[in-house]
Amino acid sequence: MLTHPQFDPILFSLGPLAIRWYGLMYVVAFIAFLLLTKLRVKRGFGGAMSVNDVDDLLFYGVLGVILGGRLGYVLFYKADYYLAHPLEILQVWTGGMSFHGGFLGVLVAVAVFCWRKKLRWIEVMDLVAPAVPVGLGAGRMGNFINGELPGRPTDVPWGMWFPQIDREPLARHPSQLYQFACEGVILFVLLWWFASRPRPAGAVSAFFLLGYGTLRFISEFGRQPDDFLGLLAFNLSMGQWLSIPMVAAGVGMMIWAYKRKSGSG
Repeated sequence: MLTHPQFDPILFSLGPLAIRWYGLMYVVAFIAFLLLTKLRVKRGFGGAMSVNDVDDLLFYGVLGVILGGRLGYVLFYKADYYLAHPLEILQVWTGGMSFHGGFLGVLVAVAVFCWRKKLRWIEVMDLVAPAVPVGLGAGRMGNFINGELPGRPTDVPWGMWFPQIDREPLARHPSQLYQFACEGVILFVLLWWFASRPRPAGAVSAFFLLGYGTLRFISEFGRQPDDFLGLLAFNLSMGQWLSIPMVAAGVGMMIWAYKRKSGSG
């Protein structure tokens, strides 16, 4: 059984200012988004977007991630609690963010950005989708460094004891690393390859939905369900139930994209 290294969550301090590993992961995600998306614009995948527009898009995207991620967590995971304690919804610093909520927030934020810039929403979503897995992978690595969101108990040789979670030695799946590999590395490689040549409008976004939903569904089998929710119907976690509509939407959008292309061709 391996033991989690128990990293100090604070990378370094400058007086009262503390730089945390998890915050650094967000910085990595934003920088990667800018570099990769600007590269795709230069390669002609941005439609009417300019390189400078990417900076503005990042601002909208950050708002969508934070607002959508928080509201998604409130509604999907602890609606009853926050209904009784509404002021705590604003306490983002206490933790509690949902990827699926953040994803919906980004969809809305990008729609507002496109409306203001007079751009096609689906073209912009196709542009940015290949850069998203890098940010997802960085977030999962931040989870691992913090020793949070560990996996289910296991007897596999690489099972890991997380002293931050369990006082007594207990081997768990290092599910943060599973998700880093699936949602970060594998999804990025596949999506970047798929998006490296011209595709019908909506196909790249569909590939992201399909890929993320499938890989998240699989990796959730190793992740410990939230204590306050546990497993839901058919012994599936909330993350898996929220991933199923993503896969369905991805399949539908992919069919729509290629039928629309064949119909216009």
